[in-house]
Amino acid sequence: MLDREGFRPNVGIILLNARNQVFWGKRLRTHSWQFPQGGIKFGESPEQAMLRELHEEVGLLPEHVRILARTRDWLRYEVPDHFIRKDARGHYRGQKQIWFLLRLMGRDSDLDLRATDHPEFDAWRWNEYWVPLELVIEFKRDVYQMALNELARFLPRVNPHNRYLRTGGRQFGHDDDAHFGTDQGVLQQAEGCPVPPPPQGHAGPLDAEH
Repeated sequence: MLDREGFRPNVGIILLNARNQVFWGKRLRTHSWQFPQGGIKFGESPEQAMLRELHEEVGLLPEHVRILARTRDWLRYEVPDHFIRKDARGHYRGQKQIWFLLRLMGRDSDLDLRATDHPEFDAWRWNEYWVPLELVIEFKRDVYQMALNELARFLPRVNPHNRYLRTGGRQFGHDDDAHFGTDQGVLQQAEGCPVPPPPQGHAGPLDAEH
């Protein structure tokens, strides 16, 4: 479903934990890390599409999250031709997105990258809200910056009594080893997947659906 300008309606999801860290997923069999996102189906509202994608991509149900805010208008990005399926080139230009800011009300263990038979991610991690944008695939950087900027004013206050906890100081791009667990800043894996290397800010070919 494309609009007249060749943009597909889409939703983007910024998922926060209790420390205002954000969920990052590693696209299946690539070194590309991103926020969850997906297309809006015919007849769906952006919120309905967001809740469906949230379950399909990270296994969360509506009761696991609280919606804090959404962007006021569509944010657009164009996809370079070499990232588009050949049969979509010429009429597909990119995505127009409504972005949602969510608070995880459940636990890390509620996240499930294998909730469907067609997973999008094979690993995930929490990272600080202001992730370095050079680690995002280039053609999405402006939209990520706009979404993060617009929604930052809705960030909840972090409980000061939790400040003694480790805050996940390790950032993307460090050469430390990947680990298992649920601690902040630690890589999480989907069952049965090999340990992936640290994010490199590089994506493999994309299709016109995501």
